[in-house]
Amino acid sequence: MSIMSPSAITLIVLALSCILFVSGKIRSDVVALGSLLALLLTGVLTPEEALSGFSSSVVIMMVGLFVVGAGIFRTGLAKMISGRIMKVGGSNENVLFILVMLVTSAIGGFVSNTGTVAVMMPIVMSMASASGISARRYLMPMAFASSMGLFTLISTPPNLVIQDAVVAEGLEPLGFFSFAPVGAVAVAVGIAVLFFLSRLLVRKEDPAAGKGKRKSKSAAEVVEEYNLAHQSFKVLVPEGSSLVGQTLHQLRIGSEYDLSVGRIIHAPQRRFSRTSTEEVAGPGSVVRAGDILIMYGKKENAERFVSEKALGFDRLDFRAEANTAETGYAELYIIPGSHLINHTIADSSFREHYGVNVLGIKRSGEYNIDDDIKDIKLHSGDALLIQGTWKNITSLEDFTDDFVLVGQPGKRLAKVTLDSKAPLAACIMLAMVTVMVLEIIPSVAAVLVAAVLMVITGCLRNMEEAYSSINWSSVVLIASMIPMSVAFEKTGITAEISGFLLNGFGDVGPRGLLAIIYFATSLVTMFLSNTATAVLFTPIAMSAAVNMGVSPYPFLFAVAVSASMCFASPFSTPPNALVMSAGEYRFGDYVKVGLPLQLIMGAVMVFVLPLIFPF
Repeated sequence: MSIMSPSAITLIVLALSCILFVSGKIRSDVVALGSLLALLLTGVLTPEEALSGFSSSVVIMMVGLFVVGAGIFRTGLAKMISGRIMKVGGSNENVLFILVMLVTSAIGGFVSNTGTVAVMMPIVMSMASASGISARRYLMPMAFASSMGLFTLISTPPNLVIQDAVVAEGLEPLGFFSFAPVGAVAVAVGIAVLFFLSRLLVRKEDPAAGKGKRKSKSAAEVVEEYNLAHQSFKVLVPEGSSLVGQTLHQLRIGSEYDLSVGRIIHAPQRRFSRTSTEEVAGPGSVVRAGDILIMYGKKENAERFVSEKALGFDRLDFRAEANTAETGYAELYIIPGSHLINHTIADSSFREHYGVNVLGIKRSGEYNIDDDIKDIKLHSGDALLIQGTWKNITSLEDFTDDFVLVGQPGKRLAKVTLDSKAPLAACIMLAMVTVMVLEIIPSVAAVLVAAVLMVITGCLRNMEEAYSSINWSSVVLIASMIPMSVAFEKTGITAEISGFLLNGFGDVGPRGLLAIIYFATSLVTMFLSNTATAVLFTPIAMSAAVNMGVSPYPFLFAVAVSASMCFASPFSTPPNALVMSAGEYRFGDYVKVGLPLQLIMGAVMVFVLPLIFPF
């Protein structure tokens, strides 16, 4: 028999989980799964109760929505729509800002906010660069807007969490567009507040902060940011060199000289021809007489290599030679949840898997092009400078689960075409929404049917791709945290907390209690995931409303909205973290812009929610 009461055990497990969530030393899904096991092994929950989250309709719908979203991204539908609409803005800074907010929030109403930012970030950076406007003014508001698009039931997991609670209580279920008025208010407030606050994000020293229009960032400018131009060389392989006829793998230039070969310019192979050919260097590349090797590394290492091998040597002029018809440079950003996180660049095998070379890395505004770059472990938000053929660089746009490609956006955006499957993906998505709105079949069934159709119609290549598109860590996190709310109910903690709220703050009235629940949820979601926070506060909000004798709907919506819209920290949501490196933001930028927005949004919602959903 346990010496502690079930409620004490539950609170201890929750406290330890919160500490581990905040520390970030252990993956959040592992922490959630550990808390579930702790409640099961201590007897607080039965096996059926502990595993109830894995059969929850919320979790099953999330799995299906990941697959549907992958189909929308894979076919290029989302990028095509957002790119076409944003061209309307031209070069007007204010019109572009409003369009960025509207388009991002609209897409966020149907797909995950992380996926929305992955689609929008390269487009926004391209538009800002082409218009001569600092991208810093757009990226953070864009990340916030992806969370404001609460237009539909499926826009964010907390919406599904409160729907599950409504159904469990036998109340009238929420409609597919029940959140639309709330989302409209959130976007309107966000645009109005950020229209002015976003100007604080633009630094005076930003070269794009002036009024002069500048061209899209060139390849030479991209590599110059990484200081790579000072560690780049042209090496000529003469007739009779020991290198001739050998592959780069055989030469072991990287391991022996700490140098990397990015490109090989082959001399003309015919006597009277002046046409040279070029290839992106790989382990199997064969060196020929007369070749020019484009190499990267420290000058002393290059000089030693040239001296020992009796080669020609010159410094590379990026201004003249960075761009070619076949090859170029780009940047990509590692997104939260990428399988590349915590793997070294060498382990990630960019050259073998993607056909590109990694030349530099930028983390928290610091550039690293040391010769040990291959041993650096990748983090979420890292920017990588890559080099390869335009074909291989453009193909990286298909890997949106791992990174976002943003370098050379103007050149690539012009080449984006609508995939043949995009109209089919649009029809499937519209059909899913229509079925859910008309409630022809249960929402979870509509989502699963749409997910299956994405596979069998070819919007996704196969089931393996569908499975790989699912963020299983998020699924396990949510499924493992749902039993925590069951434990709260079972041990009486929910009743005690709601009783405390009523006894301590009952005299403030329904609106005052609504404000307390809203801002308490908003505070906690700065440290826990929005879904975990919604799971914990939903039963508390429901119980408090029932005990006060008022409608639970405004309280439940307060939980969903406040859990979804946390702006004061770069680590509160994946989109916030994703744009931190791309926009070169500091933590203080989020406090300076995000905290006022979060407080203003809360004050507006406390006033508006009872008007939309009366007590």
